[in-house]
Amino acid sequence: MFKPVKTPCVGVCSTGLGDHVCRGCKRFVHEVMYWNAYSNDERYLIARRLEGFLTQVVSNKLQIVDEAKLLAAIKHQQLRFNPEQGAYCWLFDLLRAGASQIDDLSVYGVVRQPDWQDETLVAIKQAIEQDYYTLSCAYYERYFSQPA
Repeated sequence: MFKPVKTPCVGVCSTGLGDHVCRGCKRFVHEVMYWNAYSNDERYLIARRLEGFLTQVVSNKLQIVDEAKLLAAIKHQQLRFNPEQGAYCWLFDLLRAGASQIDDLSVYGVVRQPDWQDETLVAIKQAIEQDYYTLSCAYYERYFSQPA
């Protein structure tokens, strides 16, 4: 049995505006609507899908070379993160909390991937958000959209 899965909601829901995928948490509209009715196992599957997508997108732009250093820095700064998620999700939480304030990624045990060497962390964070949303939308369209 899994620990209770908390809602991935980040308080920026766009499903009420007609989006099929929430721009905040990247869940599908039906997952947002029925979250409280889902079993813990169902919630876990949704959380793992979201974690997988986010890990894929973040790791395409940044590489964690020292996970212990990242965890220590996040804890030292008292940032909110989910320790049950993977380190690339923690890294995204770090960027969300203060991408514009980070001067040296090596302090966090992180380096830029080669194609992202010249980008600011703010631009990388925005690209991650966009790619994460795009990936979630593509998945929704592939598996949940009705054919025209």
